[in-house]
Amino acid sequence: MNKIIRLCYRKIIDTNSQKMWEKMVFEDTHLEFKMQSQRFNAENKFTGFSDILQNDPGAAQLHFLVSAAATGYIKQLNEKIPDVLNALGKHFLPFKHFRFEIINSNTKDVTKHKVAINFFSEPVTLIEIIGENLVVSVNNSIENDEILTETFILQPFLSIYSINKTC
Repeated sequence: MNKIIRLCYRKIIDTNSQKMWEKMVFEDTHLEFKMQSQRFNAENKFTGFSDILQNDPGAAQLHFLVSAAATGYIKQLNEKIPDVLNALGKHFLPFKHFRFEIINSNTKDVTKHKVAINFFSEPVTLIEIIGENLVVSVNNSIENDEILTETFILQPFLSIYSINKTC
């Protein structure tokens, strides 16, 4: 019996990130962190994200405030989750929702900046699991009385986020 599932892919971006898109997200979110953290650290007593959080519980807003610097880059993905490729090497997994998170940062040391973007897929139909591969149907597309599918590997940082309980 097929199930409707949603997947979550957690993309970690830090000083070791290599792709141009990742580097731009890294640089712009660090700059935004430095600017926004001033709201919660007016006297510049603290440089680390965790210290700022410990001393001002309102600083939890930094996740949301800094996410604005990543939003334009996320739109460049054309609603396809990055790094998740089908067996043909193409991006295919649609998303509309994401959650930005600051894992660590420091106003004076950019090398400590580390963020995560959790991408939540749109619902897809799980057809079958073959080893580490999932076979899904996106949009339940049909061609010549056949359901069109995508096959991909369940890779690190990609997990089944939810299963429709009515299935």
